[in-house]
Amino acid sequence: MGKPEIKSRILSLKKTKDVVILAHNYQLPEIYDVADFVGDSFELAIKARETQAKTIVFCGVHFMAESAKILNPEKKVVIPDLNAGCFLADTVDAVSLREKKKEHPDAAVACYINSTAEVKAECDVCVTSANAAKVVRGLSAKKIIFVPDQHLGGWVAEQVPEKEIILWGGNCYVHARILLKNVEEAQKNYPEAMTIAHPECPKEIREKADEVLGTGGMVRYVKESPAKQFLIATENGMLERLKREAPGKKFFALCGECLNMKKITLEKVLSSLEKDLFEIEVSDQIAEKAKLALEKMIELTKA
Repeated sequence: MGKPEIKSRILSLKKTKDVVILAHNYQLPEIYDVADFVGDSFELAIKARETQAKTIVFCGVHFMAESAKILNPEKKVVIPDLNAGCFLADTVDAVSLREKKKEHPDAAVACYINSTAEVKAECDVCVTSANAAKVVRGLSAKKIIFVPDQHLGGWVAEQVPEKEIILWGGNCYVHARILLKNVEEAQKNYPEAMTIAHPECPKEIREKADEVLGTGGMVRYVKESPAKQFLIATENGMLERLKREAPGKKFFALCGECLNMKKITLEKVLSSLEKDLFEIEVSDQIAEKAKLALEKMIELTKA
C-alpha cells in the first residue's frame, strides 16, 4: 500500500472509530497530513483535555501520550510506537527526586512536561517551554526544584531572578549538541536572518539568539515578523511547520533531529488505528497525583 492509500485509510478510520490524531511539531511531514492538530507540548495538553473524541492517537513521544491519558482517564490513548521515548525524561526518576526533595523541604517542585507520569506525581506543578517562566513566577514558594532540563531551568532562573532555582542535571541531547561555532558561522553566512533558539539550548546558544521561544512561540513569531530569513535552533522537524505556516520565508536548521520523534510513521499510525496499538495505561494512584501538577500548570498559565 502506497502513502496516498495509507493516508486515505487513516482518514477514513478516524471518522468511523471516533479518533482524534494529535501530533507534535517535531513529527515527520507525513504525520502532519493526517493529524487533526499539530502543536507544542502545552497546546497538545490543552487539546487532549478538550477533545470529545473517544480515542486519542498521540503522534509524539511517550510522556506526551501519558499526559493525554492522565488528563483523559476515561478515553483510550494510544501511541503508534511504544519505543518512542525521551532521553531527557529518562534523566530523572521518582526515587531520585524524592531524595532531592528531602534535601530542600521548603522548596516547591516544578517539572518540565518532558518527564514520566511517576515524576509528575512527585511535583507541585508541570511546565512547558512556552509557559515555564510564567508558571514558576506564579508559585508562592521562593525556592524551586526544577527538573529535569538544566538549560530550560537556567533560562527560567534568568527570567525569574526573584526565585531560587535548584537545577537538575538533565538535558535534551538534540539541543545540547548545537555548537556555538556552527551558530556563529550560520549567522555570518546569513547576516539578515533572525536567530530563534529553544530554551532547551545551552546558555551560550541562547545568548546568540534574537529570540528564545518554545515551538508554539516560534510559529507565532515568524508569522508576525517582517524578517524573511530565520536560523532555527531546535529539532529540525520544526522547519516543516514553519514553512507551512509562513510560506515565502526561508528557514535554516541549526539543530539535528530527535530519533524518538521520528519513530512515528504513517504505517505505524495506520496499524495503531486498525489494532488499537499501543494503549497507554497509568495507574490511578499515579494519575491522580500527576493530574494535579498538569492542572496546576494550566491554571497558572491562564492566570
